[in-house]
Amino acid sequence: MMRIMLKSKVYYATINDLRLYYRGSITVDEEIMQKADLREGERVEVLNLNNGARLNTYVIKGKRKSGLICLNGPAARLGYRGDKIIILSYGFYSPKEVKNLKAKFVELNEANRITKAYAA
Repeated sequence: MMRIMLKSKVYYATINDLRLYYRGSITVDEEIMQKADLREGERVEVLNLNNGARLNTYVIKGKRKSGLICLNGPAARLGYRGDKIIILSYGFYSPKEVKNLKAKFVELNEANRITKAYAA
């Protein structure tokens, strides 16, 4: 049996751009993606701490060290600039893989700069 387990968590990201008429998805600074082990096109769940909205979408790579966190397309209707969000990704793991699994955690400050990154 395969299990769906948490792979990555980016928390306290601040939405700093919204693009309603765009392809759709969430754009994330490439440095944050790398630390969180996220790949372009990977499915993520986005949780908005300000309004409780939850959405499933995919990641688009943003400019490295830009601090960009942008909701695109219909997702732009689910948040405002300044809202705090959590970005989660999951993976399918075998029982053997689950035993050694260490999810990646990335904490950001107000400017979406990495303040802490670790695996647990």
